[in-house]
Amino acid sequence: MLRGSILQTLVDACQERTNQTPFNYGVYYKNTLVSLCHALEDSILMNDCQPIIMTAFQRGKWYLQEADRYAEIARKSQHITILATPDAGFAEHPTGQLENISLISLLPEDPVAQEWHLVILSPTYTAMVMCQELSEEDYGPSGIPEVDIERKFYGFWTFESDLVLKTAQLMLDCCEKNSPGMGPKLQPQIDAIAKALDQHDTTEQLSETVNRVVTYLKDRQDTLPNASPMGQSQNALDRNLSANELQAFLRMAQAIDLSDTANPMAASEVASLCEALGQLLDLPAWQLKRLRLAGMLHRIDYLPGTGKSLNVIARDVSGPSCPLPAGAQALRMMPKLRAIAQIVNHQTEAWDGSGQPAGLAADAIPLESRILGLIAAFQQYATQGAHASAPTQAGERPASPMMTEALARCQAESGTLWDPKLVESLGLLVLGLQQGLNLSSSHFKVSAGLWSIDDSFDVSKSPEYASGSSRP
Repeated sequence: MLRGSILQTLVDACQERTNQTPFNYGVYYKNTLVSLCHALEDSILMNDCQPIIMTAFQRGKWYLQEADRYAEIARKSQHITILATPDAGFAEHPTGQLENISLISLLPEDPVAQEWHLVILSPTYTAMVMCQELSEEDYGPSGIPEVDIERKFYGFWTFESDLVLKTAQLMLDCCEKNSPGMGPKLQPQIDAIAKALDQHDTTEQLSETVNRVVTYLKDRQDTLPNASPMGQSQNALDRNLSANELQAFLRMAQAIDLSDTANPMAASEVASLCEALGQLLDLPAWQLKRLRLAGMLHRIDYLPGTGKSLNVIARDVSGPSCPLPAGAQALRMMPKLRAIAQIVNHQTEAWDGSGQPAGLAADAIPLESRILGLIAAFQQYATQGAHASAPTQAGERPASPMMTEALARCQAESGTLWDPKLVESLGLLVLGLQQGLNLSSSHFKVSAGLWSIDDSFDVSKSPEYASGSSRP
């Protein structure tokens, strides 16, 4: 990272972060960042959130490509601050003359002139992209790409409100250094938003935003030509777009956990426990990988403000089978996540056929869904028990008595809600945990390179899953 850059300053300022999600760095092609930023910006156009936007464009010519679009965004915003080197008519465009837009000129040698940032801060919606372009040395022997969309940037993006707020303050400091007077002008507005954030649930808008991100990235994939002089680099562009589609869902799951103060480790703990139970059942590696990802995404249909997970919500519904929930529908937008969508969707089936959404019973319920449903309930029971007695610290596994009580609840529901064989296996897993078996349950990472999505995630490539007939 460039010393003196906003990204480096943010990393230094957050070195003492404890019990919080880690920075999940990735390398992003410009092609990907354009679609990602447009999706996040369009969430402003589609909603009345009146944000403060702070963005770094590197150079004035890149700003000019977006200037007309930013005039439209300005009508929905309290204030927009744009940092860039003042070339190519940076200050002359009519957008720059709007009262609620401030143009901050950067010197070419300023490290911020190598950065691509988008910070959106409002009481109901927070998001940001923080990246800086790779240096010529970083590109290696191949050198700087000749094709603009192949340019690469290093950084991360997130919906985490506390982090967005901290970054906004750092960017305001940068603006004040380059344009004295900006700090006093914007600080009251940022303070007002910070106060309002304590009283609002910013996950309300997430589902819509994530769907938009995935759609925009998918549309960008569709525009890549089938045959291209870029050769292998075209495949890299496609993979980068796919990886960020998955990142969008994982970041939504991350934000859902952060919003649930009673159970902030649900996704990572369920993912680890599912994988451990799968190993105990001697499932193949491809199935373990699907189980872990399904565990991370198992609350994709969580309803903000209800305090309920998908498990509880679905069993509150009576009557015939219901349509595919919005979260599972969104996952199905990616063909290679259709198996994950089915696992998540059917986690609320019951062994005796009384569950939702399809009323499947016994072996007709896909094995991975049976595992996910049982583990999600067990984790929730254990966490509820821990809070009822002596609450654990974030990231600390519930105490042994709580696991025993949670297991007892699952055993009482064996044969009605849960597969009896799986409950027996869960008992062995709990025994191992009580005797010192250690599972990694730290906040999960969502970096672009973590998940290699291959055909094992495609339900159509897994007949044994589609049949739902495999038994532990």
